[in-house]
Amino acid sequence: MPHLQFELNFSITDAEKIAFATRIKEHFAAVMDTGTDHIGVTLRCYGTHDLSFGRATDPADGIAFVNADIRSGRTGEQKRSLSVAFINQLQFSFKVPPQNIYVILTEHPGEHFQLHDRVLQGWAEGEDPLAGEPSADL
Repeated sequence: MPHLQFELNFSITDAEKIAFATRIKEHFAAVMDTGTDHIGVTLRCYGTHDLSFGRATDPADGIAFVNADIRSGRTGEQKRSLSVAFINQLQFSFKVPPQNIYVILTEHPGEHFQLHDRVLQGWAEGEDPLAGEPSADL
């Protein structure tokens, strides 16, 4: 269950949040070769000067930090493609300059991702992490 966290130094509307989260889940599913039902997206909005990033010369242009907790096993190419998709979507949706965006990926073994009815396994190409029977040990 990836948890994709976006911290922004500006406010956005509920409609923008819904549209953005939908696009982010679509990007993740396409790049990481998985479904969308297990993807969690968090959006945190702060004031202009609540985030600071050395590369951002003017915080009023927007700053975005992305923390993505993902299951281990993806290729370097997939991780880079996902990061670029996040950067491009932030630029497209909110006009955040690419140099004002910082993406951090943290990988975990599958068993670090727990749902009410199952423990996820490590990632495998073409898999659906919610397919099959719930874990017998719950």
